[in-house]
Amino acid sequence: MKAEPIKSRKDIAKVEQYLKLHNKRDYVIWVLGLNSGLRVSDIVRLNVSDVVDKTHIKIIEKKTGKEKTFYINDKLKRVLKDYTKGRSLEEPLFLGKQGKRLDRSQVYRFIKRACRENGIKVHTSTHTLRRSFAYHHYQQFKDPIVLQKIFNHSSQRITLMYIGIEQDEIDLSYKNFEL
Repeated sequence: MKAEPIKSRKDIAKVEQYLKLHNKRDYVIWVLGLNSGLRVSDIVRLNVSDVVDKTHIKIIEKKTGKEKTFYINDKLKRVLKDYTKGRSLEEPLFLGKQGKRLDRSQVYRFIKRACRENGIKVHTSTHTLRRSFAYHHYQQFKDPIVLQKIFNHSSQRITLMYIGIEQDEIDLSYKNFEL
């Protein structure tokens, strides 16, 4: 089963509060993933220098090899500024317990645990952050073309399927249809 977006803003906020109280690093990854749409494999590759005193984060996507640049919104700026205070620019942004760069499996475990602890019943994985970003971005702006460009998808249809909008719209049409 593929990862699902967390569609409830209340559920997202519950996990965010939980992580803020339990692990600052995990909280920052959560906020970064939800506000950027980056894959976790790209998030864990970031260094402190990639985010300090920047208006945009620029990366080469691990999966596609394509360059991606995105604006750092105000919430993310605040969270990153606090998190990087006093840190060396050369070090990885996210370190594990042994002082090495965090890996995807560690992120997977904290997402799974945080969602379970907060009673969130969606199928979670590291892709949950990316799909949640996409779902809520679409709900706010209703613009699949922008999302298609953000995700480098080949069509709007793929983007809508990716975030589960297509099925939601089909369900709604059945719900509101009577003959």
